Amino acid sequence: MRRITAAVAAGLMTFAGLVAAGAPAQAAGTAEYVALGDSYASGVGAGSYDPASGDCKRSTLNYPHLWAAANPEYALKDATCSGATIADVRAEQLSALSANTNLVTLTVGGNDAQFSTVVQTCLTDTENACALATGWMSTYARGQLVGELTGLYKDIKARSPKALILVFGYPQALSTTGACAPIELSAKKRAGMNGLADALAEGGRKAAADAGVHFVDMRGQFNGHGACGTDPWIHGLNLTESAATFHPNAAGQEKGYATKFKSLWG
Repeated sequence: MRRITAAVAAGLMTFAGLVAAGAPAQAAGTAEYVALGDSYASGVGAGSYDPASGDCKRSTLNYPHLWAAANPEYALKDATCSGATIADVRAEQLSALSANTNLVTLTVGGNDAQFSTVVQTCLTDTENACALATGWMSTYARGQLVGELTGLYKDIKARSPKALILVFGYPQALSTTGACAPIELSAKKRAGMNGLADALAEGGRKAAADAGVHFVDMRGQFNGHGACGTDPWIHGLNLTESAATFHPNAAGQEKGYATKFKSLWG
């Protein structure tokens, strides 16, 4: 297995502890990697969906597939599914884990914070309605959601005690400048939606610390590449594939998530 870089190790735990978290693997496919989570993990918005995944819309261009392609010593089990909540991950995805799992990645919590409903409110309602929706869900993300995520992370650890568990957070979806045609979003609405992303990141980081797993903050990686900007890695309002609205596009999965993921390995 390739080693985690010393810089990342220092930010998460000791270098030796991270290396020990996953069993060394020499031959292709001798280590097990399980990907869990929602549409940000499954790759909604990136295209190239596996027909066998049905409504889960797992893209062959999602960050688990891109990382696994660059690390053939790992055999990927992709259990991600569009629309998944914490309860869905626990009920429908954790069965992919085993005591032999070496690596787990996870992105979840946005649907529990009513991401789609908040987006719809901010796209179609007033600034005050958007502020109320994002504010309410931000409070939830920093409060109740922390305990719910902590419980899930601990369940993953119990099923796969030797695995390195990486929780990938959500980026801020919107650029602060640029046009969001055909529905324009005011500066106040953009700030509210990005504030919810901040709350999800803060809640996810706290839960990861409480559970003893590792949080990977994606906000810096996507800085300057939000929807409606000049070089977006995130879809704006997508009339062709509505579920892709404010989700990473193929560049977001590759240059955002996968590049960050690969940077953790030296």
